[in-house]
Amino acid sequence: MRQIASLAGLKDLVGQELAVSDWLQITQERINQFAQASSDHQWIHIDAERCRRESPYGMPVAHGFLTLSLLPMLLSTAVAFPPCKLAVNYGLNRVRFPAPVLVGQQIRGRMLLQALEEIDGGVQMVWEVTVEAESGDKPVCVAELLLRHYG
Repeated sequence: MRQIASLAGLKDLVGQELAVSDWLQITQERINQFAQASSDHQWIHIDAERCRRESPYGMPVAHGFLTLSLLPMLLSTAVAFPPCKLAVNYGLNRVRFPAPVLVGQQIRGRMLLQALEEIDGGVQMVWEVTVEAESGDKPVCVAELLLRHYG
């Protein structure tokens, strides 16, 4: 866990990879829960038997948006920020899913602080988060995550 003493101190860290999260296993249960929450029940995510027969991967794969939804959690388990009044996921600049996440794979996030900008009442951080799978050659997600911390 990378401890950030102050948001002002982040200015010196722009352009650096600051942390790598712990590994997180992507289970079929998590995929099914995301399918239920998002109403995305496409067979490639939830039908293991059909995946064995028809999918090029031979097994279910996680939704790309499931992987994306885990970015704030991966960041929060890798970087400890000083207390603030309000933290907001402000959005994304770019998102790509270069490789699938297979059921049962473990993923982790690499956190590079790309930019830091002062805003009214706080700071906006742009994090380049590269999510990798334990046994994969390519990243499974690369995204620019915008976070705002106020007060």
